[in-house]
Amino acid sequence: MTIRTGTSSWTDPTLIACGRFYPPGVKTPEGRLRYYASAFDLVEVDSSYYRLPDAAVAWRWTQRTPPSFRFHIKAFRAFTGHTTPLAALPRDIAQALRPSDDLPARQETQLAPDDIPAELRDELWRRYLEAIEPLRQSGQLTAIHFQFSPRVQNNRAGRALVFETAQRLAGERHAVEFRHRSWFDSPSREAATLAMLRETGAAHTIVDSPAGFDNTVPAVWATTRDDLCVVRLHGRNTAAWNRRGLAASSGRFDYEYSERELIDIAARVQRIAAQADDTHVLFNTNYEDQGMKNASEFQRALNDLARGGT
Repeated sequence: MTIRTGTSSWTDPTLIACGRFYPPGVKTPEGRLRYYASAFDLVEVDSSYYRLPDAAVAWRWTQRTPPSFRFHIKAFRAFTGHTTPLAALPRDIAQALRPSDDLPARQETQLAPDDIPAELRDELWRRYLEAIEPLRQSGQLTAIHFQFSPRVQNNRAGRALVFETAQRLAGERHAVEFRHRSWFDSPSREAATLAMLRETGAAHTIVDSPAGFDNTVPAVWATTRDDLCVVRLHGRNTAAWNRRGLAASSGRFDYEYSERELIDIAARVQRIAAQADDTHVLFNTNYEDQGMKNASEFQRALNDLARGGT
């Protein structure tokens, strides 16, 4: 049984600007990742949600971290039911998709999933999987993380996307995180959702986030794979969760967990970890250095529990 802890970013602009985590002399991408890996043994790659990853960059990550270090990498937004800015696509694919002049102006910048033809969607998948191959070859890729859009609801289309995702991956380990309450809003739906994830081979993501919104799900403490349990913590900042116009996108996750909250979460993690070979805990509280603070305090709480149990 292994429990790893990390954050959902090591390069958020507010983290770098605050100057509290990285030492003054650590100013390069290489230096930051090396320093991060000296403090934590797990990280989530967030940039791959916004643009396709680059194989050369992924290879450099493997060279800057010890072999025991692990990566979760987020799936590209075009695969998760989100709209995709035309500018986020590779130039040749963007040119092939550029809408004609008589289409609404919004399609000039944002593409819905159905706006991408099947053959180009296949090509995007091919390039994505090719780009993350260095992480897989090094043995450091733990899972591809699919954070589905709130538009992906518990209906025929939503379930079809979950199955299609698994088929595309051909056995590659992946984790699924839902962002619409319909997946877990009754005991029967919760049971059916977990059964679907087991059938498709996806690791269920246990989510800690503000409650009471259509685009949040409850923390369902269950596993769907024997080899991986994923816990992802977004903080509990109810006021900021759906706030628009924030100066930094990470401001939605502006939250420092209290000692009492972290002790409770650590106890839950300790219990669920008995059901999987590896349990990975990721703090998505990426505003300034809050993720690092939360992750460090969580590790301390977990260690205190372990000492108390011996």
